[in-house]
Amino acid sequence: MTKIDQVLFSGNSHATVNHDPDVQRGEHGVLDLKLSAADGDSRDFIATELHPRAEQLFSGAWSACYISAFKIAAGIKKVKLPTDYSLDIKVSIGTVGNGFCLGAQFTIRAPGLAAEVVEAVANLAHQICPYSKAVHGNIEVGLNVITA
Repeated sequence: MTKIDQVLFSGNSHATVNHDPDVQRGEHGVLDLKLSAADGDSRDFIATELHPRAEQLFSGAWSACYISAFKIAAGIKKVKLPTDYSLDIKVSIGTVGNGFCLGAQFTIRAPGLAAEVVEAVANLAHQICPYSKAVHGNIEVGLNVITA
């Protein structure tokens, strides 16, 4: 697996299950994209720049898919998720030697759950999510867990 030597650009996304479809979060110059999932829940790609880079689009698509996989993984492990759980993914492109590669950093917020429980659910979700499967072993993927 290749690790980025120097980050050139990054794209960030924030995904959460939308419990109030009328809430607007985007500021001037950005927009919120409401994405659908197979389970019928709405996923929000919040505060997207009007001209996003490929890294941001990839992080948004991955986060919409992964948050669904996270919910499925929690069900398999019989973990009750807090209503305000969320996911941030930062996808970076950078140099490695004379070439280029991608890397990703996940931050999962699951207030009230133990960190090791969230990590176990996150690891299972990576085995379920098609985006995670596609990049497995090809890019470095880090994980931060916030439970407070």
